[in-house]
Amino acid sequence: MKLCIALDLPTIDENLKLLNKLKEYDNLWIKVGFRSYIRDGKEFLEEIRKINYTFKIFLDLKLYDIPNTMADAAEEIANLGVDMFNIHASSGKVAMQTVMERLSKLEKRPLVLAVTALTSFSEEGFQDIYNDNLNKKTIDFAKLSYEAGLDGVVCSAYESQGIKDATNCNFLTLTPGIRPFGEDSNDQKRVATIDLAKDNSVDFIVVGRPIYKSSEPLLKVKNILEAL
Repeated sequence: MKLCIALDLPTIDENLKLLNKLKEYDNLWIKVGFRSYIRDGKEFLEEIRKINYTFKIFLDLKLYDIPNTMADAAEEIANLGVDMFNIHASSGKVAMQTVMERLSKLEKRPLVLAVTALTSFSEEGFQDIYNDNLNKKTIDFAKLSYEAGLDGVVCSAYESQGIKDATNCNFLTLTPGIRPFGEDSNDQKRVATIDLAKDNSVDFIVVGRPIYKSSEPLLKVKNILEAL
């Protein structure tokens, strides 16, 4: 299981300050989301690499559009040199296949994950939007993504093992909403600890607030890596 740190701080300087505290750790995964990428752009990705060239970048933009537009965007993302990005499974099998077909033409491509159900959804909230059971639909989305040739999915830790059982043990699961040692859940609904993630065969855990809100983020990361 690998740690992916979410860079969700209000300014580029705060994000880079955090990373500079963690630069001794090689091969950390770094998640760059909407807020940071819209504000700071591709230059921010270069700044991350300057701090430690072994850092892996997960560009969390959750593409969702018509198939060809998604494929165009996916190719541009691949050209940024990131290591992983994501799209929405609810964009459909054709869109996901179109993305993967486009990327297959490249000499090197990033990992591609599909978002199943956002971890901010409760069962009731998910039902309102998708008119289906959250756990069942998450499995359906994962199977669709697997059939479309993606590398894995974004899901909650609670769904990870069921997804692997329904697809393949090597089909990757990345889980946001991780509160490593039971910290406050904030706006996430389906949060999980490291132990629960381990029990459900999660491949990547995403941790943000428990690290950057800590008075000692370096120590927090050290404790998380030891627990992994």
